[in-house]
Amino acid sequence: MSFAINMDNFSVSKLSSSALIVNLSLSVWTGRKLDKRVSEEVDQQNSTKTRAGNYHKNLLAGSGKLTEITKVANAIRSWLYGVTQPWGDNGDRILNMSYFMEFKDRLTDYEQQFASSVNTFLSDYDTLVSAAAFQLGDLFNREDYPTRESIESKFAMRYSMTPLPQSGDFRVDIGEDGLRELQAQYESVLQQRVTGAMTEAWERLHDCLTRMSERLTDDTDANGDPKRKIFRDSLIENAVEVCGLLKSFNITNDTRMDEMRKQLEDAMRGVDADSLRDSDMLREQTKRKVDSILSKFEM
Repeated sequence: MSFAINMDNFSVSKLSSSALIVNLSLSVWTGRKLDKRVSEEVDQQNSTKTRAGNYHKNLLAGSGKLTEITKVANAIRSWLYGVTQPWGDNGDRILNMSYFMEFKDRLTDYEQQFASSVNTFLSDYDTLVSAAAFQLGDLFNREDYPTRESIESKFAMRYSMTPLPQSGDFRVDIGEDGLRELQAQYESVLQQRVTGAMTEAWERLHDCLTRMSERLTDDTDANGDPKRKIFRDSLIENAVEVCGLLKSFNITNDTRMDEMRKQLEDAMRGVDADSLRDSDMLREQTKRKVDSILSKFEM
C-alpha cells in the first residue's frame, strides 16, 4: 500500500529546529572461530572435490555470558529502531526533539546495562576459557582465544547526536549559482528522507490497525458458530505504544495522521486485553472503531 505524504506543513527550518540526527554503533565479540582442520576433515570424510563448507566453533560453548551481552545489544537496537525513524543509508536515525529527554534517559540506562554486562563477562573471561577446555574437548585450542585486554576492545557502544543542518548552512566558495544548485540538491534529498520517514510512520500505524482488526474478527467453528481468535496482551500494548510514538514520528505535523492517532487513542481508552477477551460487546465496539480508522487509508 502506498501512503500520501502531506508536506504542506513541512519546512527545512522547522525540521532543523525540531529534530536531531542520531547514530548508534554497537559491537560485540562473536566468540566464534573458523576451524580449518575440522572443516577439511568433514570434506575428506564425505569425499568432496572442493571445500563444501566451513565449521565455526563456539569458543565459549556451555556458557551464556556472551549471549547476555548480545541480548542487551539486540534490545538496544530494537528500542532505537522503535523510537526513531530511518534517515539516510549510513545508520543515521531521526529523533523528534519532543522525545529527547526521555530518549537520553533511556539511552543512558542502556549504556550502563551494556557496560555492566561487558564488565561481568571480562572479569569472568579467564574462567570461561578454562571451562571451554572441558566443554570443547579435542576442539579446544588455546591459541583461538585472544587475551582479555584485546577482547575488551571488541565491545563498544558509541553514539552521536547532531543537529539537522539547514540548506543555507553551506560554507563553500562556489559562486551564487553553484550554491543555489547545492542548496536545491540538499532540499531535494531532505524531502526524500522526510518522505521515507513519514512513510514508515504511516506503515506502523497501518500495520497496527490491520493486526488489531484481524485478531478482533471472530472465526467460525465447524458448526458455523462464532469462535474467538486468540490474541496476546501485546496486541493492545502495541497500539498504545504506537499512539505515543506517532506524536514524535509526525515530523511534518500532518494533521491527518494526528487525527487518526487521536482516534486510536480514543479507541484504546479504558480497553485492556482481558476485557476484550471477556466482552463480546467491547470487542465488537473496539473493532468498529479500528476499522473506521483503517477505512481512512483508502480515502
